[in-house]
Amino acid sequence: MELEVSGSTSSARKRRSTRLRKAADEQGEEQGGGGALSVRMPVYLNVYDLSPINGYMYWVGLGMFHSGIEVHGVEYSFGAHDFSSSGVFEVIPRSCPGYTFRKAMVLGSTELSAGDVRELIERMSIAYTGDSYHLILRNCNHFTNEVSLRLTGCAIPGWVNRLANIGMCSFGSCIMCYRLRVHHQNFSSPPPMLALKDC
Repeated sequence: MELEVSGSTSSARKRRSTRLRKAADEQGEEQGGGGALSVRMPVYLNVYDLSPINGYMYWVGLGMFHSGIEVHGVEYSFGAHDFSSSGVFEVIPRSCPGYTFRKAMVLGSTELSAGDVRELIERMSIAYTGDSYHLILRNCNHFTNEVSLRLTGCAIPGWVNRLANIGMCSFGSCIMCYRLRVHHQNFSSPPPMLALKDC
């Protein structure tokens, strides 16, 4: 399975991907990646603003954020599209197109080589298809959290996906109030679909 590479043209994407892989391989060789010694490489969470309003919301622990995992000089993330192919993509670290870079945080480190990390991401990309993306239930921050757990054993900071979690709680509350209403009514036919405004 081939990961998508964000960029303007196919040849530019290929050049960038080749350059990223070569840099990651060279970095691994310089640090003993091919020998018996295991070297731990830092794993970064790169966080981007989705909206200018984050300048205000960030200070109260909220915001709309995109995130990517950076390791071995490559940043991996997840995005939506209409197809059942992978929604996982790679970019030059801290320069994801369409977003404003906010900050990078060290999440931990990994002993996996650049090749092993790429293999892990490719295996995960099978489950993270573009059409499985959901703003509240399965977004880029869910992906980066899972990658971080697998690479470092640590979760991403809660504030990165807090707005989606609040949305999930609100959505969950809506389902709960709907279930309570349905429980107290005797429907002879299936109940009508619930609109969010009904809660």
